[in-house]
Amino acid sequence: MPAALAVAIGGAAGGVLRYLLSGLVSRRVGETFPWGTLFVNVSGCFVIGLMAPVLQEGSVLRAAILTGLLGGYTTVSSFSLQTIALMREGQWAPGLGNCALSVGLTLAAAAGGVLLSTVLVA
Repeated sequence: MPAALAVAIGGAAGGVLRYLLSGLVSRRVGETFPWGTLFVNVSGCFVIGLMAPVLQEGSVLRAAILTGLLGGYTTVSSFSLQTIALMREGQWAPGLGNCALSVGLTLAAAAGGVLLSTVLVA
């Protein structure tokens, strides 16, 4: 049960962090494009790439951070809904751009985190 509780606490913290940071970014750069969601997804992928290689498989800390905190922090469902909203409004270029940026940057961020983690641990 300790791992499940750690995931629950991490998920709650990640959700609050997502809400605060996504809103902050959106207020700073505007809401005509889902920059806040993109920022959260890219930064979450970087952190998961950075932390996964160094956290022990099966540990409560790994479950709390990777599954709980980062699972609650990243926002694939928000990304999907915002992309559909853009396309339904006839904004196909921003919608497709959001898909390309979200997938490309989150993969690059996760790879960058793994690379940095392996360099720092080595």
